[in-house]
Amino acid sequence: MARGFGSNYRIVLLVATVVAAFGGIGARLVHLHVIDRERLVTFIDKVRRQIVVEPARRGDILDGRGKFLATSRSLIALGVDPQMLRPEDEAKWPELARLIGVPPRELEVIFRTKTRMVTPAAPAKENDFVIDLDGPDESENRASPTERKIQWVKLSDGLDEAVYEQIVKLGIKGVYAPPRVYTRAYPNNELAAHVIGYVNKEGIPVQGIERWADFYLRGQDGWRESEKDGKRQELAQFRAREVAPSRGYDVVLSIDSVIQHRVEAELARIMSTFSPTKATIIVSDARTGFILAMANAPTFNLNAYGSVSPNELNRMRNVAVADILEPGSTFKIVASSGALQEGLVKPSDTFDCTLERIDYLGRSRDLPREDHHFTHPLTVTEIISRSSNKGAAQLGMLLGEKRLYEYAKAFGFGEYTGFPSIYPESPGLFAHYSKWSGSDITRIPMGHTVAATPLQIHFAMGVIASGGELLRPQIVKEIRNEQGEALYRFGKLTRRRVVSQETARTLAGMLSRVTIPGEGTAPEAGIPGYEIAAKTGTSQKLVNGQYSNQHHIASFVGFFPASRPEVVISVIVDDGRSPAGGTGYGGTVAAPGFKRIAEHLIQYLDIKPTGPVPGRPLFALEGIRP
Repeated sequence: MARGFGSNYRIVLLVATVVAAFGGIGARLVHLHVIDRERLVTFIDKVRRQIVVEPARRGDILDGRGKFLATSRSLIALGVDPQMLRPEDEAKWPELARLIGVPPRELEVIFRTKTRMVTPAAPAKENDFVIDLDGPDESENRASPTERKIQWVKLSDGLDEAVYEQIVKLGIKGVYAPPRVYTRAYPNNELAAHVIGYVNKEGIPVQGIERWADFYLRGQDGWRESEKDGKRQELAQFRAREVAPSRGYDVVLSIDSVIQHRVEAELARIMSTFSPTKATIIVSDARTGFILAMANAPTFNLNAYGSVSPNELNRMRNVAVADILEPGSTFKIVASSGALQEGLVKPSDTFDCTLERIDYLGRSRDLPREDHHFTHPLTVTEIISRSSNKGAAQLGMLLGEKRLYEYAKAFGFGEYTGFPSIYPESPGLFAHYSKWSGSDITRIPMGHTVAATPLQIHFAMGVIASGGELLRPQIVKEIRNEQGEALYRFGKLTRRRVVSQETARTLAGMLSRVTIPGEGTAPEAGIPGYEIAAKTGTSQKLVNGQYSNQHHIASFVGFFPASRPEVVISVIVDDGRSPAGGTGYGGTVAAPGFKRIAEHLIQYLDIKPTGPVPGRPLFALEGIRP
């Protein structure tokens, strides 16, 4: 063999090594792409594929006249991937510039800029955020600039829904928005806060209608299948299947924002004038049971619910349905209507209300003390209009424990109202008659040893206003779709008939004497030309297990016009202090607020006068002293 040529052995060994190497690579490629392909592809898909959730827009909460009480605002950040732009879409760029409010020349510069130079010491700005699909390379470890592809440039932040829909219709490939984010907004801040409730930062409805009607409001989220790069950023060009989100339904309440605002203004006046611990006002339609306004004080701002300190969480309680109190003299409608319904008395029958004790079932019972001194026997009508505790006790005795208990239960005391509120509703406290003490038969008719929520007290009076039926409190009127079409309407719901229409009308006539000067306990609430049927209530609060002479709950609950009721109003003030000193009676603390609200409703709802004689009721009742 000539000198300069390698040996045959070495050549063969080199060739064999090269062939073996390429054969190994080929075998490995065959194994990866053919034999083990299915298993490896699943791993790749898991890493690259992603399901992107497209949140649904939550439905709105509207008042009875279509005004927004709660709505959702979307934050749509529009952007562009310059790498995906198509030449055929250039004609649409000027229209896009007009829609987003950007000069056409500026938009064109953004669209035609495909790369930018970036150094490690000078990263891209947020508005020019870039993604390098090729991954990091050795040049990034040096301080010298590197060229990167621009994959995302923000064009606009917080686009309006309608504008975004027009942009989508343009169909410019490469212009898109990441999944939008919705935030809940309450345009009226504190208005009807305890009724509406709120959605927290995690998107969870916490209380009120927001939570109760969440099934209707929340909608159905959409989704799309796409791919992501090594930096976990979506590659919009690889989007596959897509399901559009379904917007939530709108919930229409019976609340009237105008009435609600007037009620809350009155509550603010009561809080500043009488400095109570808390106060509640409820207004409802006497004929249907729909709530027109429900407010508590103190309250809170729905848009700033997180600012309520742990020591002030009671501000967020819906006192109207969650807190209980003794109804006091407002409960006297139970014993009086029961006695009338059973035919035990007539309005003109008289009772001696100067007695200290009375025999009942073979035992002498103490009668409760009176807030007013009476020198003559009182008719049944006067027992109501003058709020006689001893007279109410004697009416209760005529009924007896069993019937008094049954009528109180029929009026809704001691049971849930069925009000559509997620906030825990209290059924109140009302023991079975078998557990009553010897004095309960004389105290329960005047509203002692009974506890009820303001809503229970309100709808007990509503029994008389509705003509003898106990109505279910209603606050949701309709469920509507996005087009404003009513999918379901809620109507009047009668829980039971309590007394006859005749009995209810008779008692309404008695209650209408309460605001007549010289006849009732609350002439301050009288409105010339209108019959106001109402009942005052002043109950002592339990302090350390004993009734306090310094702390009271003042109530004024009624409806008007008495002969054809349209609205029921309840004003309940907890521990209000009379500016003039002394006891904060229902007639002085709560009745003036009732009157101011009633005068507003007369104008707003166009409630007509009921008679030609100002200040005198149309009812012709027995038992009225000249």
